[in-house]
Amino acid sequence: MRLPIKASPKRTLLAAVIGLWISGCAVHGTPPIPAQPSADSPAVSPVVEVPEPAPVVYGQFSKDTLYALLAAEIAGQRNRFDMALNNYVEQAHATRDVGIIARALQVSEFLGARQPALEMATLWVDVAPDDPEALRAAALQLARAGEHEQAMAMMQGVLAKHGETHFDFLTLAAAQTDAATRQAVLQSLQQLQQQYPDNAQLVFATALLLQQDGREDEALALLDANPVVHSAEAAIMLHSQLLVSQGETQRAISMLQQGLRDFPDDTRMRLLLARMLIANDDFDAAAVQFKQLVEQNPDDMELLLTLGLVNLESGDAKAAVDYLEHAATLDPENSVASYHLGLAYQEAGRPDDALQAWQEVGDSNEFLTSRLQISRLLIDEQRTDELAAMFAADRNNYPSNALQLYMIEIETLIEIDPELAMARTNEALEQFELDSNLLYTRAMLAEQLGNPDGLERDLRLIIEREPDNAMALNALGFTLADRNERLEEALALIERAYALEPEDPAITDSLGWVHYRLGNLEMAEELLRQAYRAFPDQEVAAHLGEVLWHQGRKEEARTIWQEASENEPDSPLIDSTRQRLEAR
Repeated sequence: MRLPIKASPKRTLLAAVIGLWISGCAVHGTPPIPAQPSADSPAVSPVVEVPEPAPVVYGQFSKDTLYALLAAEIAGQRNRFDMALNNYVEQAHATRDVGIIARALQVSEFLGARQPALEMATLWVDVAPDDPEALRAAALQLARAGEHEQAMAMMQGVLAKHGETHFDFLTLAAAQTDAATRQAVLQSLQQLQQQYPDNAQLVFATALLLQQDGREDEALALLDANPVVHSAEAAIMLHSQLLVSQGETQRAISMLQQGLRDFPDDTRMRLLLARMLIANDDFDAAAVQFKQLVEQNPDDMELLLTLGLVNLESGDAKAAVDYLEHAATLDPENSVASYHLGLAYQEAGRPDDALQAWQEVGDSNEFLTSRLQISRLLIDEQRTDELAAMFAADRNNYPSNALQLYMIEIETLIEIDPELAMARTNEALEQFELDSNLLYTRAMLAEQLGNPDGLERDLRLIIEREPDNAMALNALGFTLADRNERLEEALALIERAYALEPEDPAITDSLGWVHYRLGNLEMAEELLRQAYRAFPDQEVAAHLGEVLWHQGRKEEARTIWQEASENEPDSPLIDSTRQRLEAR
């Protein structure tokens, strides 16, 4: 980054220096040299002796100062900021000129040189003690240096001279200090507030420090008691955020809406309102606010993306497509825009466009989720050949994601074509030999395809390589228990899994089930109730109901089954369990 060393509101210091130099030569320079006589010129008067000229003064500065300032400007243009800063600081002390001091302070702040910045701000106040701008600059630098009492005194001087204050900056600086310093600054603010009760920024700064100190109730009470703060945008926003923290979201929204009627061009306030509306699930109202923001900033990528997502959430797929298309046009490499544009196309009934948008998502955080969407869409349309070709190309183009791509394709195929899923799993294992996730998937597919030996073989292979693989231990133990085979071995396997993952409700369910198979009904009931409380799904409900049934508590079992059926009405497991038991 280059320092904007030549920038100033009116003209560059370099131009000003040159101007002073030229004007200095014209006013204070040596007398003009007479022209040499020509052949036809009249006779020249005799030469008179010219007195020794007085020392030349170039405008307001000496020749050495002008040279140093010019050197500073040139150094800044050549990225020699250290030389530029040294020259400015040196000349600020030498000349005590307000313009040079301000320039030295500007360069110090740009470079993050805090000590020179503090030095220049202090010098400025020494040269111009009644200048509110100097006092304000000193207050800010003193606050950065941790001199909070002096900073507060300087800002109080600005306030007394009716200058623009920045108590909020002092407050934020104080918030990072110890409790004693925060309390001292707070007391100073409160005293000033009593002296200047109509000063909105003092009320705001006090509330801000209270909020930063974790005293949100007090901050909110202060703002509620001083409606004068509503004349300042920042105070309105702080007030609304405090209301949200206290659960008064609707009041906060109303306050921001009123604030925007008073300050319709405040982008930050409108953005805060829009986000608050989203958090309140009022997507239609949020879309209105974001639309106004986009109208003010038509090529703002983040606003377009957010507005597209809000419309997508509210069900307006057409509007979502429009805004997300614009966002994707502005930044074709933006994977977030492309991914959500695909979702918008899908909602709008344009599946081919959705596929195209998702395929444009490259190697990013959205890559795998986009491929999951592609796989689901193609499977829904039974385009398995296209899915295979597309994923094969992706594995070739993105080899670091090849395993995950195999897993996505296999998981999608399991529901509609387990044999093809098995073929793809075997293909993946040729490349990723002995990968535990692939082996586990193949084991589950083997069970689904009626191959119990294949299931047991793969699970034992995983356990042999990873003795602490709780998922494989539990799967093998539950399979044996469900078949009512080798129950002592099943118990040992599940207990090992339970020791590794005691909070996993699936393992707790397995342990309850194997105890049921072993005839330990009370232990089985206790474990299954624990699992059902943590994870009330249809399989755990089926197991718990069966244990209750065999304890003679049939109505209680029916109640459990009915409750689970209401949560998962399409589950066949409870119906089959109930029919099997009632048929006996």
